[in-house]
Amino acid sequence: MFSHWFDKKEESVDPASLPGFSGPKVPRHSGGWAAVRKRLNTESTLQTIDIGYTSPSNVHYLTGLGHNVYVTDLVRDACSGNWQTGVDEDGKPILNVEGFLEQALNFAGRKFDVVLLWTALDYLPEAFVAPVVARLFEAMNPDGMVLAFFHILTKDIETDHCRYHVTPGDDVELQIAQKFPIQRAFSNRGIERLFSAWSGYRQFLAKDGVSEVIITR
Repeated sequence: MFSHWFDKKEESVDPASLPGFSGPKVPRHSGGWAAVRKRLNTESTLQTIDIGYTSPSNVHYLTGLGHNVYVTDLVRDACSGNWQTGVDEDGKPILNVEGFLEQALNFAGRKFDVVLLWTALDYLPEAFVAPVVARLFEAMNPDGMVLAFFHILTKDIETDHCRYHVTPGDDVELQIAQKFPIQRAFSNRGIERLFSAWSGYRQFLAKDGVSEVIITR
């Protein structure tokens, strides 16, 4: 289970103990992160989720502002091979969706205000995508925000699976993580359908093949 809780009293994370990173951190301007950061800087004791390998810089930044952080690595967990229970008549894997949700997104009734989802939905097996969005919907407070990135292409270097590290400015830093294949590229209409139960939708234009969206509960 690749999940951890951190709060303002527990900030220490040893980067050397964290597998799966390679290469330098590359800065990228993010209008979505800039918008979320404003809320993080003006409100106190928010409940946040950061999706991906534990990032010491993310934990330090968020807990330093007085927020609580739950870290879960949905992509690594989903692609572990632990959830296949068989194959269907077309030879496609049958996955234990409820088991995955119970392990990766079991919040014991806690509600959240901010979710840094990053590009996770692009790499999850199809059977997990809609249930993950539904589980996040259930776990969000009213006006809770999800920051999600979506690739508009399924090939080229821009589709490498990366970990996103936050900064005190308007940039996020990308770092190549464990190699997982991208599963899909979402259209704008597809993103809207996926989050149709949510109340707000704000898109940020990008020039590097990645679309940024903030979805509000």
